[in-house]
Amino acid sequence: MFARAMPLPPLVWPAFFGAVLAAWVVLMLVVRDAALPSGAPPGLFASLCLPASEAPFAALWAMWALMAAAMMLPTFAPALATYRDLGATGATNSAGAVALVGGYLAVWLAASAAGALAQTALAGKALLGPDGASLSHYLTAALLIGAGVWQFSAVKAACLSKCRHPLTFFLERWRPGTARAARMGAELGAHCLGCCWALMALAFVGGTMNLLWMGAATLFMTLEKLPDIGRWLTRPAGAALIGAGVAALLV
Repeated sequence: MFARAMPLPPLVWPAFFGAVLAAWVVLMLVVRDAALPSGAPPGLFASLCLPASEAPFAALWAMWALMAAAMMLPTFAPALATYRDLGATGATNSAGAVALVGGYLAVWLAASAAGALAQTALAGKALLGPDGASLSHYLTAALLIGAGVWQFSAVKAACLSKCRHPLTFFLERWRPGTARAARMGAELGAHCLGCCWALMALAFVGGTMNLLWMGAATLFMTLEKLPDIGRWLTRPAGAALIGAGVAALLV
């Protein structure tokens, strides 16, 4: 079934987690620069932490892309591990692994553009603060309830099924070559986006510059994709989000 190729080298994991660490370090530097007092010399990443009403679109897109890399790459680790395990059969190589991750990130790069556009639009209507957090009870409630309802949707369930069982996904779609690996990565990225877009939109509740929210969301989305743990999280989280949305309306 599989074409022969050289197994993945052991540097795959250091490179992968090095990229995750780098994204988080840059995010922390961005948040640090955002907290500099007015009049202080601008930090290296000052252009990425301007309010959406002042920031160029490219800077907002870069900020969302960093968030996506830091938050979504950890959730892709099980799929990459499965792909790497296929290296024991000689079915995978390092170029394929890079293409797989690249295809996955390409989807989230496109989604980051959508996030930046949404932030620009909401900030233009004075619905977001400088930290990217909602200033409107109605917006907050809509985001929370929308994310909660999505947790119960059939589309979410179908996407989660693909994400939770990457071996089945690969067996169904396998073709040799880096181009096919990139396509499989993009397909997994689309399923991941289907799982997580509504949760990522909660950045407008927690704040796009809030590292605590980013960390908590990353942990939840990573655990939700694990079959033995995730099945106990999805619907209770949905109910909790709906309840929080209703509470936001009553404040």
